[in-house]
Formats: sequence, C-alpha cells, structure tokens
Amino acid sequence: MVALSLRRKKGPSKFEQASDGSMTLIEHVRELRNRLFWAALGIVAGLIVGFIVSQWVFNLLSGPYCALPSSNIAGECKFLVLGVADTLILRLKIALWVGLIVGGPVWLYQLWAFIAPGLHRHERKWAYVFVAIAAPLFAGGAVLAFFVVQHSLAFIMQAGVIGDTTQLEVTSYIGFVTSMIMLFGVAFEFPLVLLMLNFTGVVTAKRLMSWWRIVVLLSFGFAAIATPDPGPFGMTLLAACLVVLYLIAVGVAALNDKRKGRGKEIYAGLDDDEISPIEDDRDPVTAGSRVESIAPVETPEPVSKPLPLSSRFDDMT
Repeated sequence: MVALSLRRKKGPSKFEQASDGSMTLIEHVRELRNRLFWAALGIVAGLIVGFIVSQWVFNLLSGPYCALPSSNIAGECKFLVLGVADTLILRLKIALWVGLIVGGPVWLYQLWAFIAPGLHRHERKWAYVFVAIAAPLFAGGAVLAFFVVQHSLAFIMQAGVIGDTTQLEVTSYIGFVTSMIMLFGVAFEFPLVLLMLNFTGVVTAKRLMSWWRIVVLLSFGFAAIATPDPGPFGMTLLAACLVVLYLIAVGVAALNDKRKGRGKEIYAGLDDDEISPIEDDRDPVTAGSRVESIAPVETPEPVSKPLPLSSRFDDMT
C-alpha cells in the first residue's frame, strides 16, 4: 500500500511535461542531451557488432563479383587494392553501416521520444503506421538491388572493352553495391509519400490516378539517370517496380477516400462552366402594396444662444 501511494503521488512524466508545455527550455535541452547520449550508445554498440560481422557482410556483398569467372584466380576470389589502408577503412565503413542498422531501434526510439510530445494523438498514430510501412519497403528495395547486381554485373563486365578478364577495385565495387542498395531502398519510399499526401487531404485518389502518364515517365527517367548500373536490366526493373508501387498506393488512397466519403460533395462532379444542380425555387417579383405617404418632419425648436465666456465660470474656476 505504501508503494502504491508513493506511485500515485509521483509527478507527471517527461512525456506529459513536454506535451502540456510545462517543461522549461533548460529541461528541453537537458532531455535532448540525454537522448543524444543514449542514441550514441546504441550506435556504438551496433558499431561493435558490425565490426565483428563485417567480414561476413563483406563476403555477402562480394558474392555477385566472386561468382564471375574473371574474379577467380587459382580458385580464390581476388580484388584489386590500391591503398595500404583501404581494406581497414572499408571494414570500418561496413561496421558503421551495420552499426546504424543494428542500433536503429535505439536511436530511432530516442529521436521519436523527443519529437512525439509535440504531435497530436492522431498524428502519432499515423506516424506509427507510416514507420511500420517504411521499414519493409526499404528492405524490399535493398533485396531487389542485390538481385539486380547479381544479374547485371555479368552483363556490365562482358559489355566492356576488356571483357571477362577484368578485376575490380574493392572499395569501388563495395561502393557500387551499397549505392544500388541505398538508391533502391529510398526509391521504394515513393508510394509512402503519395499516401501521406492522400491521408492528409492534399490530393485524392482520382487526382493521383490522373498523373499516371507523368509518373511512368518520371519513373523511367529517374531510373535511367540515378541508377549506377548502366545496364538496361536494373533501370527497367526499378522503373517497373516504381510504377507497380504507384498503382498500389493509388488503390490504398481510393479505399481511404471511400472510407472518408471524399468525392461525394454536391459540386464534385461539375465542371467550372456547368450550372449548379440546385433547383431555382425563387418567387417572381410582383407589385407590392401601396406605401402610405410620409408625415412631414416637425421643425425643431430653436437653440438658445450660449452665454458669453465670462458668464460661464465663477471667480473660483
């Protein structure tokens, strides 16, 4: 009972203080410092894990290259190394990438805990939904990018002037693979942006569907310009996936519009030049009743002449 009473007398939490505006500026700065400290600890812990598994991650990323006959010398996969510290720096980069992913739940939670008190309850609800959708979309784009590298690397090597006897520099190759993964993962967030515009009421599903020609053109143009892979396989696959995700986003937006009753307004189906469907039930103007004549205004009484200034005040005033 004593512990229960002490728990009831406990003051509001940091989240409640930040939500109701009772937290001072110094307390906000102190909370930001604490959040950054725990986020940094999460990244450091992930960095240690990433350094341990960095060799396994490197073997995974180098799989498409090692599958080529030109990379195998005496039955062993060989890369070109130009700098003395290139391999160590590459291992640290891989450890950092893995550390950001492994420590993602920690630093993302700290970031969300600092931002969430400034949002309304319904905004926090939709933020949970969009974050839950964004992570699988990015993972799907990363898997697709690795699949594209596996199938397009052989074409890139064979289409060059040297042919199959080409060996790649290790940092350039890993940078190429990670750029593909990052690009595909970010590109797969495109339908999420469209859903955010629809759920906030900026555009409707009908308006999104009317943009399909522009979306198809921009998808192929973006894939042709931004993709590091010069082969047609990766560009076409990325553009096709963007178009499919766009159609899925339009379908979800249509369901959301139907749920909210959008498009049923009284003027929704009318053009600007069409007349309103409201019936004209106005009464015609007819002759009114006779207006009586107005009585003349009486002449006002004359105003008395004001007293002279010397007579208005006594000796005291």
